[in-house]
Amino acid sequence: MPRLKKVLESHNNKLHVKKDDTVIVISGKDKGKKGRVIAAYPRENRVLVEGVNMVKKHQKPNQLNPQGGIIEKEAPIHVSNVMHVDPKSGTVTRIGYKVLDNGKKVRVAKKSGEVID
Repeated sequence: MPRLKKVLESHNNKLHVKKDDTVIVISGKDKGKKGRVIAAYPRENRVLVEGVNMVKKHQKPNQLNPQGGIIEKEAPIHVSNVMHVDPKSGTVTRIGYKVLDNGKKVRVAKKSGEVID
């Protein structure tokens, strides 16, 4: 019986980025690239960023792609390799949390103090 790769996971993985956030890659082969988060996978601590970590995939012919061939698509990268973009200055920033007067908890850019959510 083949050994299955176990995913290190916990029951409480929280990511600092969400879907549709704009992020910059801070390490790896795509360092410096800016993109939008397409999907977040909290259990694997990974995010899918538009135009980042492009891999070639061999596609069999199907109804959507009758020709088949080699297509390029994004692969997930570790969440620690991306940082949020400050809405005011456009540079990277860390994320803080703040409770508003009405009791709602929102994400805040540490550099500018701008509310992200």
